[in-house]
Amino acid sequence: MFFEKQSKWLFIGDSVTDAGRDYQRKVGSFDSLGQGYVAIIAQALTALYPEKEIMVINQGINGHKVTDLEARWHQDVLRLNPDYVSIMIGINDVWRHFDQRFVHPNDLVDLETFRCTYQDLVEQTKPQVKQIVLMSPFMFENNLSDPMFAKLAEYQAVVKQLARENNLLYVDIQAAVNQYLKVQSSYILSNDRVHPNQNGHFLLAHTWLKALQFDWRSSDGN
Repeated sequence: MFFEKQSKWLFIGDSVTDAGRDYQRKVGSFDSLGQGYVAIIAQALTALYPEKEIMVINQGINGHKVTDLEARWHQDVLRLNPDYVSIMIGINDVWRHFDQRFVHPNDLVDLETFRCTYQDLVEQTKPQVKQIVLMSPFMFENNLSDPMFAKLAEYQAVVKQLARENNLLYVDIQAAVNQYLKVQSSYILSNDRVHPNQNGHFLLAHTWLKALQFDWRSSDGN
């Protein structure tokens, strides 16, 4: 349903989406996809369904918050005329409240700003695309009393609410992480509770593909 022939998927977010992509490479080229979940999703689509000829675009940028997305939305999203847009944002909006907040006195994103800005991006985009996917921001953390994790839960709730109110697809990355952490340590997936390693990125990609009902069997029936 979501992977029509020659459709264009655009992913946008922060460093988790960026994952070391080469900004100088042509949009949609393999070298422009980074080394994270976006690249894994593109590899799955390319290797298993070559006849679909789906273009994947990575527009993640390190350190970005929802207000940074707002500033570049037309240039980096709407101008490229994607068929589908997948958004994951929020961890930096929360992290800046804890990461030397005196360095960021004028650009902290409170919950209401986060909500309103995100909603505006959805409203700009929804009429121009076939569907928008909202991915929950997440942490590799199972201590519910951790202050940053507790604050993140408020922003996660906003993203889930926006998906419901706007009839968008919601991918609960945090739920998948929580399930994993019942069995293994967070260090298997991340060194700093925020940035995934390759194991973590595969978990993200698999969760996203599963939510969109991707069939891992190739189209030739093998």
